[in-house]
Amino acid sequence: MFISELQKNLDLFRDCLSGPLVQRLAIDNSKPTRKRKSKGHKKKVGDVVDEPNDTRPAAEELTDFVDYVATETFSSFTEDIQALSYSTVQNDARASESFGDPLPVSTLERILTSIPPSVAESLEVYGLLESQADLARFLAPVLQEYVNAATAAPPIWSTTRASACEICERDWIPLTYHHLIPKQVHAKAIKRGWHEEWQLNSVAWLCRACHSFVHRIASNEELAKDYWSVDKLMDREDVLAWAKWVGRVRWKAR
Repeated sequence: MFISELQKNLDLFRDCLSGPLVQRLAIDNSKPTRKRKSKGHKKKVGDVVDEPNDTRPAAEELTDFVDYVATETFSSFTEDIQALSYSTVQNDARASESFGDPLPVSTLERILTSIPPSVAESLEVYGLLESQADLARFLAPVLQEYVNAATAAPPIWSTTRASACEICERDWIPLTYHHLIPKQVHAKAIKRGWHEEWQLNSVAWLCRACHSFVHRIASNEELAKDYWSVDKLMDREDVLAWAKWVGRVRWKAR
């Protein structure tokens, strides 16, 4: 699996983990402090006021904590869990059974036993676990959410329509859809193992200028084999230069 795809799954796991972490840590459970007005003021309703004592961690600290726990946990996963995808469960019957909903106890145990003690210790320090023995209870729903998201079927491509060109980012111009894997080479892409059938109809939403540019810089076969995502197209220096230039092209109002 490509490093970028592993990073995508790490980002996905971090997102699943951040929900309960942020929810628990961002709630201000502290009791309000009571403050009396100084002498010399007439007594009025509200002389005794409650002022919240916010003990929530700073946003930067919370960001670092979530990132640390997510990275430590994800790094401990075996390769099959890190590389989970829709393709995994479609093409492997054993994987489909191992990563179902609900997750089998054997899968949960295999994942949890690989997680280093530092993760449970950190969660306990932040008050998220009463004891390190509670790690399974805390992480089980997070792991289930990650597995479900990582193995979810791809969206219907027509529903992915963007509001701006995915290359030049102009949002006021009509868009067309570009088949990232050109239809003319679908059969070859399957035969040579470049892609699976469910990937063939993936599209990018591009303005006509960018759409034409993409087809000028690479053949259909090259697009299917090497440039089958917007990210891969944007890795090219000529595409970046084009996007910067054409993004400044604006029609004058009449």
